[in-house]
Amino acid sequence: MKKEIETSKSAIDIFKQFYDAPYSVFLDSSLINNELGENSIIVFDPFLVFTSKGDRIRLIKGSHIEEYTEDPLLFLRELLDKYKSTYVSELPFFSGAIGYFSYDLCHRIETFKDHGKEDMDIPDMIFGFYSNAIIIDHKCRKTYAAVSSIGFENTGDIDQILDRRINGIIRRVCESSEGNKPVKKMTEGQGSVASNFTLEEYCNMIRMAKEYIRNGDIYQANLSQQFRTYIGDSDPFDIYVDLRQLNPAPFSAYMNFEAIKVLSSSPERFLKINGRTIEIRPIKGTRPRGKTKEEDDKLKDELINSEKDRAEHIMIVDLERNDLGRVCRIGSVHVEKMLEIEEYSTVLHLVSTVKGELLDDVDMIDCIKATFPGGSITGAPKIRSMEIIDELEPVKRNIYTGSIGYMDFNGNCDLNIAIRTIVIKDNEAFFNVGGGIVWDSVPEDEYRETLDKGKALLKVLTGR
Repeated sequence: MKKEIETSKSAIDIFKQFYDAPYSVFLDSSLINNELGENSIIVFDPFLVFTSKGDRIRLIKGSHIEEYTEDPLLFLRELLDKYKSTYVSELPFFSGAIGYFSYDLCHRIETFKDHGKEDMDIPDMIFGFYSNAIIIDHKCRKTYAAVSSIGFENTGDIDQILDRRINGIIRRVCESSEGNKPVKKMTEGQGSVASNFTLEEYCNMIRMAKEYIRNGDIYQANLSQQFRTYIGDSDPFDIYVDLRQLNPAPFSAYMNFEAIKVLSSSPERFLKINGRTIEIRPIKGTRPRGKTKEEDDKLKDELINSEKDRAEHIMIVDLERNDLGRVCRIGSVHVEKMLEIEEYSTVLHLVSTVKGELLDDVDMIDCIKATFPGGSITGAPKIRSMEIIDELEPVKRNIYTGSIGYMDFNGNCDLNIAIRTIVIKDNEAFFNVGGGIVWDSVPEDEYRETLDKGKALLKVLTGR
């Protein structure tokens, strides 16, 4: 069941009515001028929550908790199959699972040794299963409420109950928002950010990666540093509002997973499945924005003509084509767009789009296992690059370079690469920034590139 909501509220103002509800999620196309930013999705009140850490699985149904020890991806597949729907809606999302895959889930897919130190202790996956949603169509400037009976255990008049639920959502959307909250002052210790690397340590890590390249282990690897800062009693949602304003992006998200808050302003799509068409959209190649249009044009020209960046990008496109070849029809994998420049608030990126047609016996979980983590944030060859990342980076990546998004009950999905992403737990904020390392990488330049990528995150957390 769906109904249009007569409202002039923006997507962020609508979400303000729901952001503090447990397991509320905002998949936020905050860069609405971008061709990718056509819809935003708001969900809350899941009928089921799935979490996993290693092979330990927890299902939360209201106050009831069930625990299992199984392969988490196969268990997730069983849940998605259980709630599979044949109803087809013209809305981009009607009902399904929304949440994240952490980067460290790669150890459940590939069998290399896990070296990374656990510093946050968060689940490898959290997905809420939702049968209600609010969809904001930015292109048509319309807002819809949608509800379904999936996961519904009440034996009463289903149509009457769904009608009550959808009208309740509409009333809540149309309620007047609370006045602006007072801005909280920084508390003692807030505003200072610490990295897990000094400049020299980061440069040494890059030199070690270059030795692996020289020895023929890899062609490139994506390496990162982690920043953390104390946020005191600052509201994570206030930080997100600042982040989306400073760094709007087509694959942004805010996730309120109780003790864990995730704030993402990602420009990168990891994986989209629509029917039997699959798409990957790797970003590889970055320059900072110029202060003027003339500077921007000069930097764009430098980026598109950089032999280093082009070679690095083409290598990752080939890797993604190979990954898609594992789940697609022979001859269907193709590069639809190659080496296009996209503008964001602080950086310019090189982007390509790779598509294919799925084999008949392949599902979403097969596709995730074949392609996760994304090649743009690992390296080539992928598995050896991940082994080297695990060896050289001192702590686990957790959600960074994992994926955030939805998997609906019709078999479709849209997932980002979790870059430009802040994770907040126990009044501490964590984020990583990194870049691709190749043989001719200059360590100091690579370090500066990470700071360019992290500008917006640093500013919203420190005010600087």
